[in-house]
Amino acid sequence: MTTPDGRAAAPLATSEGLTTGAAGFATQTLAVAAAEMQKLRHDPSDIFMRAIQPAIWLVLFGGVMGQARGISPTGTRYLDFLAPGILAQSVLFAAIFYGISAIWERDLGVLHRYMVSPAPRVALVLGKGISAAIRGLTQGVVIYLLALALGIAVDLSPVNLLAVAGVIALGSALFSTFSLIIACIVRTRERFMGIGQVLTMPIFFASNAIYPIAMMPAWLQVVSQGNPLTYQVDALRTLMIKGGVSSFGLGLDFLVLMAVTGLLVLIAARLYPRMTD
Repeated sequence: MTTPDGRAAAPLATSEGLTTGAAGFATQTLAVAAAEMQKLRHDPSDIFMRAIQPAIWLVLFGGVMGQARGISPTGTRYLDFLAPGILAQSVLFAAIFYGISAIWERDLGVLHRYMVSPAPRVALVLGKGISAAIRGLTQGVVIYLLALALGIAVDLSPVNLLAVAGVIALGSALFSTFSLIIACIVRTRERFMGIGQVLTMPIFFASNAIYPIAMMPAWLQVVSQGNPLTYQVDALRTLMIKGGVSSFGLGLDFLVLMAVTGLLVLIAARLYPRMTD
């Protein structure tokens, strides 16, 4: 086809081409996710080891702090209040050190092969986020079993379970991508481990995971409301526990988690190639 002035017209994008592009992007993303999940299959003990910490928090910390009054909302057992926070904590702790795998991949030469592949950088980052989400979901299963064993009022309705899975997946992708950004900046395992340990506790304690926002000093309430973990905990507390009520609204919780995750994916995709420098 030519234009009226005789020049060749640019080819129009066809629906078939768009579909192929989308399918190719999805395939590349899932291929990265599958490669990451091979690590979990070869080391299933990782799941067991990560179950120990939430069990300690629920049994020991929950048992002790449950004796104190005024920590949980009126009419709510502290263990019921705590369980969603510990699930969010478990997701955070598993995801925040995810970036160290990117440093290992660079040292082993795997990252260089990723960089010369035709896969878009966003697909590489999303693939890692999906694998982190699957790890997060295994943590969710473990904590649900612990919660049932402790008599926590868990809501097992299929709709809520699916929504909880979505919240876990978003939180895992968010914090694993944040971890990848840190790895791209520091580039060494020693610096990464130090920064990861420094960041984990403030993110956790400056949230509503183990106490209500209303108990915090005014300045910390402001910090907590800017903390994505707060919105993850709020959504989990609403969906996971029978009679749970959202402080912010589930719509806002999901919006914040999706928006922050999307922003971090774009930043990570921009920084990721610099790991090979």
